[in-house]
Amino acid sequence: MIAIIPARGGSKGLPNKNTKLLNGKPLICYTIDAALAAPEISRVIVSTDNIEIAKIAIQNNAEVPFIRPKYLATDTALAVDNYIYTIERLNSESKSKIRSFIVLQPTSPLRISEDISKAIELFKIKKADSVISYTEENHPIYWHKRINDDFSFKNIFKEQLLNRQDYQPSYYPNGAIFIFDVDLIKQKKYYSQKSYAYIMPKKRSVDIDTLQDFEYAEFLINKNINE
Repeated sequence: MIAIIPARGGSKGLPNKNTKLLNGKPLICYTIDAALAAPEISRVIVSTDNIEIAKIAIQNNAEVPFIRPKYLATDTALAVDNYIYTIERLNSESKSKIRSFIVLQPTSPLRISEDISKAIELFKIKKADSVISYTEENHPIYWHKRINDDFSFKNIFKEQLLNRQDYQPSYYPNGAIFIFDVDLIKQKKYYSQKSYAYIMPKKRSVDIDTLQDFEYAEFLINKNINE
């Protein structure tokens, strides 16, 4: 199975985050290393519009077979369109056709190769259309509310006055792993009746969007090293 690591140059929440040094190592390299260490992965391909990211990827044994077109690297560009473009271009340049692939976002540096392998195993066992990594929500989703402009509350769900332990656990996508059948992606869908969750622990589910996320990930990495 091939791995696609999408890493565009622009980022408003945390500028240049994909090349920012996390504990002395470019952020994207954590994902490249995890992908290369997973025996099920045959190729690690970085999809980027940025020359600096491309250089770092190649120096760390990933492939950058082509630079992503600018129209697929804007703030409004959809990730699914880039996946379709990448797969179709790879298929056009190869005799063997890609039937499924895994997306590993560089903003999940604590994901390990074992997570990748187990998610791929689930995908194969279930003969799935997709497998997406999720992690458990700490608080019941029924506690969530919208806040109006005047700071008053607006319900999202019907209010339930229960103790925390009485709510059924809920889960949310942590952004670390997406495995897709190509036919599903060509429909511009992530889910079908044959989609399954790969559950990851909180400690490996940090998704970096802000400087605070970055600092928390660095704290956890150093904590793991010290332990």
